[in-house]
Amino acid sequence: MRQDVAMLAYVYRVTKYDPADRDEHGRYTGMEDTDSDHGEVEAAYLQAVAAFATETGVDHLAIREPGVPSLAHFGAEPPVDGYGLDGLFPPALNTAEGPSLPPGFHDGAQVPLHTGLELVRGMLRGNGAWCGLEVEDVFAVHVGWDQYLYVGSNRPCEEALARTCALGLFPERVTASPYDFDSRTEGAHVPRPGDDGFWDGLGPAIVSGRAGVLEETYVEGATRWHLLTIDTIDTVRAGIAPRARLAVRPPLSSDIDAVLASFPADGLVEGVWQDGDGRIHNAICDEEAFPELASRISAASAAVLISLYEGEDLPLYTAVMPDNDGVLRARWRPEPAEADQGE
Repeated sequence: MRQDVAMLAYVYRVTKYDPADRDEHGRYTGMEDTDSDHGEVEAAYLQAVAAFATETGVDHLAIREPGVPSLAHFGAEPPVDGYGLDGLFPPALNTAEGPSLPPGFHDGAQVPLHTGLELVRGMLRGNGAWCGLEVEDVFAVHVGWDQYLYVGSNRPCEEALARTCALGLFPERVTASPYDFDSRTEGAHVPRPGDDGFWDGLGPAIVSGRAGVLEETYVEGATRWHLLTIDTIDTVRAGIAPRARLAVRPPLSSDIDAVLASFPADGLVEGVWQDGDGRIHNAICDEEAFPELASRISAASAAVLISLYEGEDLPLYTAVMPDNDGVLRARWRPEPAEADQGE
């Protein structure tokens, strides 16, 4: 059973854009840059969020729907090392599947307000990780494009409004944040929980040769792939991140020539391959990176190409990990596989 979100009574759009410089359609026509200045204005945004949080009585926030950029450019560094998370969370450990994000950055993780403010800073700069920040039914912060920030509270926060204006920013009352989750508009499919029934069902699928790998999306844009055998199911389950999305797929193909021949002319694909040491790697890329991806797959022992377009190359079945009390609080909506229909 999952829990949905109640809309907050007081929601404000906070920006550096003077409403006097908007046209009749609400579009900004002034001269302000849409990028962060990495200075006084950015600091004003953070002070405004802190003022709203303090007046609401909030000193910790839950990370919701976290994500990182996913498109691979081989040989290039990510926009910011560690997606801007270095120093905010304990460092990640390298796993059998390779390096991962810090384990403290996941859906539902509780962080102190000062860490939340640093996450807001990174989102204002737009060069690393992103997420929503909230206290259920009490407070929420969302950062959108072009320095648009939305703060919601269960209180009017009149002192924070005055403080925000004094900082040179413009808070405007709105009905809701455009980044609020609304189950009425996010699709009717309710994910299957990754509970005992899900994991017990993997055994027969593995024995029959139908299931062979499991994709774990632990942050939007970040995945780990796990080989599935009867002997490794318990180990894989124990290492799954909180609230991760799961997708079960057939075994990788050992016919590398056939995999290489399956490259499309263009588009987005995810390549998954197993090296000689048994480690599984994956990369999402477009046609510009196809040659490098093909080179890596050519040296693999097994691989697959997966189309990332809706309705194509669906997994065998999907699930989302519930919390320890059995409640499915994650709001991910994985595209349902055929076996998920009607569940």
